[in-house]
Amino acid sequence: MQTHLIPQDTPRSIFVYFRGLFYDINNDPEGGYYARGARAAVWENFKNNPLFDISTDHPTTYYEDMQRSIFCLCPLGWAPWSPRLVEAVVFGCIPVIIADDIVLPFADAITWEEIGVFVAEEDVPKLDTILTSIPPEVILRKQRLLANPSMKWAMMFPQPAQPGDAFHQILNGLARKLPHAKSVYLKGGQKILNWTAGPVGDLKPW
Repeated sequence: MQTHLIPQDTPRSIFVYFRGLFYDINNDPEGGYYARGARAAVWENFKNNPLFDISTDHPTTYYEDMQRSIFCLCPLGWAPWSPRLVEAVVFGCIPVIIADDIVLPFADAITWEEIGVFVAEEDVPKLDTILTSIPPEVILRKQRLLANPSMKWAMMFPQPAQPGDAFHQILNGLARKLPHAKSVYLKGGQKILNWTAGPVGDLKPW
């Protein structure tokens, strides 16, 4: 993903972007069960809408196109989660999350309610109205938050693991579930644990 980065001042000339399946032809040709019909509704309602750049194609410029887009659709498929959530955050494209029962990760590092737009599956036919009604100042605020390097870093898995990355976010989440007071592990003024503060041999989790 990092090899596809383009200059940050590149204009975002695409309003809504999505590349992926709208129907699972082999398992659900009509799209009624696949994505609970949400993806099929996106296609049927907006395939001819000039504000929506949507297709089943997956071009070589996919990552670059996301960086030229204001909103990136992140609808559920057979499961609520989508890799587009990671891609959208990394590339500064406001994620439009369409998955009613999704549980989003890494709340310490990623303020999903502030950077994303949540659309109920039943409201997909109103996507154009919902997105065009968002004030420009709200869009700019979301984009500024997405530009924060620490937020992008929280979605990445570098090798070896480094403080603040996705591996650390997982460990921080697990640590909070342990039956103990936070003071046992956290030092004064410390909000998250530095899991790589030990010997060099411990930098990798395996």
